[in-house]
Amino acid sequence: MSRDTDVLVLGGAGVDTIVYVPQLPLPYADSYMIDSGIRTRAGQTGDFVAVALGSLGLRTHHIDMLGDDPEGDLVRVLHRDRGIALTAVPQPAGTKRAVNLVSPDGRRLSLYDTSRGHPDDRLPEATVRELATASRHAHVSITQPCAHALPALRDCGVSISTDLHDWDGENPYHEPFAYTADVVFLSATALTDPERTMRRIVERGRAEVVVATAGAEGAYLLADDELTRIPAVAPAAPVVDSNGAGDAFAAAFLYGRLSGEPPHRCALYGAVAGAHACTVPSTETDAIDRDALHARVAGFLPPEESGTRAM
Repeated sequence: MSRDTDVLVLGGAGVDTIVYVPQLPLPYADSYMIDSGIRTRAGQTGDFVAVALGSLGLRTHHIDMLGDDPEGDLVRVLHRDRGIALTAVPQPAGTKRAVNLVSPDGRRLSLYDTSRGHPDDRLPEATVRELATASRHAHVSITQPCAHALPALRDCGVSISTDLHDWDGENPYHEPFAYTADVVFLSATALTDPERTMRRIVERGRAEVVVATAGAEGAYLLADDELTRIPAVAPAAPVVDSNGAGDAFAAAFLYGRLSGEPPHRCALYGAVAGAHACTVPSTETDAIDRDALHARVAGFLPPEESGTRAM
């Protein structure tokens, strides 16, 4: 079967309005003067993953619901400029949007507008099946209505990944994603016992690999029934923003996996890409490219391995 697309990304398209604030939590005040500017740019979780995959040379197709509005136009332009195929399903309620408050140390507080959707929204099943059949892999954002596309993806025989973000291990909304995907990413932020949650994902679902990112503390990798701690990688430039770091990690991990690399090497790719993302301001949408990724990764490998190249 011909697979003309490396990764089909479902969901997570939208725009963010970035506000740099003096600190988080932000103390109550009547007003704040934001001399750095308040800017709106295209890029939410699915967009960030698609851009990161494309920067690594993977043939990427993104599908989501977009409004016929200025925000939707920003998303369309982003994909056009980056050479990423986009299937935009009409969304009468408008394009997803959020406001991100970013502190000087790069931490982020996101305010998501959940009104840009409806419980009955669906991605057209025939379109999902057509795109999935032509893809090596599908990465599914947890934004509505992507859960409804999971059975069709599984029927098409495409491997699946997802990012549960800051799941607490209990919220039932995340369970269809957690238990359907072959590769599961999540943040350890809301987990009291990351290993327990990671093993439960494997036991109840189909996951072969589970990764829980832990920011400056690195990540946990569960593969072949073995839990390993993956050290954090020091960024090559000052940290300015953590926005998109998890998406960059996931994209680079998938790049390694689709290149045939073992899980530990994939996790190193992810750590390097995630660290790079922390050096990119929130007002930009950018990602490490393949050559830069391999150059950085080589510095963490034994000499006998540092000359190897994926893809």
